[in-house]
Amino acid sequence: MFVDGHTWDRLLPLLLADAPGREYIVIDPPGLGLSEPLQRRTTIAEAAGAARDALEVLGVGEPVDWIGNAFGGHVGYELATDASVVRSFVAISAPVEPLPAELRRKIALLHPLLRLAGPVRPVENAIVAAMLTSDSAKDTGILRVVMESLARPTRASLSFALRSFIIDRSDVTDRLARICAPSLFVASDDRGDWSPADARRAADQAPNARSVTIAGARTLIPLEQPAALARAIVDFWRAGAGEPSQR
Repeated sequence: MFVDGHTWDRLLPLLLADAPGREYIVIDPPGLGLSEPLQRRTTIAEAAGAARDALEVLGVGEPVDWIGNAFGGHVGYELATDASVVRSFVAISAPVEPLPAELRRKIALLHPLLRLAGPVRPVENAIVAAMLTSDSAKDTGILRVVMESLARPTRASLSFALRSFIIDRSDVTDRLARICAPSLFVASDDRGDWSPADARRAADQAPNARSVTIAGARTLIPLEQPAALARAIVDFWRAGAGEPSQR
């Protein structure tokens, strides 16, 4: 959320090296990155529909190994119940429950400011604090990716995205039992609303899932700890979740 496909820039070379023979497709979320601006309030379910459309337009004729970080994981929960779309599923830092009430109130206070003024300093500070550990925020390369991502969308598009995909985030716990694809739920050691215990609990409710914890990260694990995450994903694939020829 708030960021785009550049958050995968540090991870992709590692996956290309450790899992050759795959084709990787990076999709910017609706309203963010180079995707068209949002013009109205929408839902994660509609975003999943857009993902289906994207795969069709790109000519992907087989189930994919879907990897989603945060918002991308929420989209994956919508897609992964359909075996014709998702072959295996990696959900990174993607809580299955709605936003906690206290956090929802804090974000709701910032929402009007974001809508009227864009990502000004108080909004930037809140977003960085939610996404990065203090150590990661001191890394100029990591911080640059977040700040440049924030600068790309329009104020209106950011506002609609915040309302649609964060504040209105729904509970998808009941979907877990229907995700039969091999699944890996990745938690960090520093995100309060998606703790290692939360990831284990979610994995216990899916028929073919397990969880793993990556240390030294908050929300943007692919950007903060790419090497550890790459090892976890490749190990998951090599354990039988996906064949090298698959997208």
